[in-house]
Amino acid sequence: MMTQIESAKKGIVTGQMKVVAANESMEEETLRELIAKGRVVIPCNVNHKNLAPIGIGKFLKTKINANIGTSGDFDKIEDELKKIDMVEKYRADTVMDLSTGGDVDKIRRALIERSTIPFGNVPIYQMAKEVAAKGGTFVQMTIDEMLGYIEKQAQDGVDFMTIHAGLTRRAVEKVRKQRRRAGIVSRGGSITTGWMLHNNKENPFYEHFDRILEIACTYDVTMSLGDGLRPGCLSDGSDWGQVEELLTLGELVKRCREAGVQVMVEGPGHLPLGQIEMNIKLQKSICDDAPFYVLGPIVTDIAPGYDHITSAVGGAIAAAAGADYLCYVTPTEHLGLPDEDDVKEGIIASRIAAHAGDIAKGVPGAVDKDNEMAEARKRLDWKRQEQICMDPEKFRRIREERSTATDACSMCGSLCVYKILEDFN
Repeated sequence: MMTQIESAKKGIVTGQMKVVAANESMEEETLRELIAKGRVVIPCNVNHKNLAPIGIGKFLKTKINANIGTSGDFDKIEDELKKIDMVEKYRADTVMDLSTGGDVDKIRRALIERSTIPFGNVPIYQMAKEVAAKGGTFVQMTIDEMLGYIEKQAQDGVDFMTIHAGLTRRAVEKVRKQRRRAGIVSRGGSITTGWMLHNNKENPFYEHFDRILEIACTYDVTMSLGDGLRPGCLSDGSDWGQVEELLTLGELVKRCREAGVQVMVEGPGHLPLGQIEMNIKLQKSICDDAPFYVLGPIVTDIAPGYDHITSAVGGAIAAAAGADYLCYVTPTEHLGLPDEDDVKEGIIASRIAAHAGDIAKGVPGAVDKDNEMAEARKRLDWKRQEQICMDPEKFRRIREERSTATDACSMCGSLCVYKILEDFN
């Protein structure tokens, strides 16, 4: 069995490539070349049987990811199954399970079986959770034990995994000297740093990266290289530690491609609005145009409860600058575990950002629905507007609650601009 990138390098157009090319209105050969060069990835574990493949990367529509998963306080599998249904209903492109509560193996397997979109996770979360449940700590784990978790999750069908392999001892020392305002805010990054400091050794995921790649190659798991030193507040944006880690990620991208493993790179985080474009271009340069996956970015630190908006602002700018993949942020970011409604709000906000970015960077067909919406509004064709919009349910509810006797909306009524100039339109 060959991975997608191995097939592409040999000139083979796989079934998954054909599906993605059709969905993106791209020539199959063009897509194959992009995959062969590592500019596009198709996360598709050989054991994820009900998957509808999607592509992430250069010249494709900007994709969005929705995070779900249990915590120690909220660990019901039924809740997560409802969330994944919500994720697919509101058309996120991928989903990640970040579960740290309950039976994580059972939850992951149930979610993969339910999911028809690419499924990701962060293996270190389960490692830390289960060793603690046995009375130990993550710092006691051996690399063989860590690899055991990674392989088990790959066998289950996880399509892409966040591995914090770029967080080296050198990078940690940079952060220590610099005295960051928010410190290390990545959960995986902080757990890994704790292991390194306790054992006075190099990051095991970096030191044994080739062994991780062997597992990834076997199941065609896409590596999502985690940003363990992503900034957690505006004043830490683009700092020494973040850039030091990014340099290592550039090295790991090359190693992934040489090993026949698909790879994308994760990025910030909290960033001042004026630094976003620079960060995208820097990553694309250092990581040889690997697909870039950003969390937000969140452009202000003082809007808890509205961080789906702060991240959508940053996400639109990031997508326009060349980011390929946005991780949604829900209104409960920094506050608590999201529920179904929060998941919906986060997805819609992120889709708006991705779409706005696609229009700005000229993705073919991106503006077509906007043009169609303009025509439907001009005709006062409410049914067609509902069909086109991102959230038809909300559109319909507002229309039903605030309808008028005319076919105009209740904002303008008889003073509707299209009514006033009806004979001229």
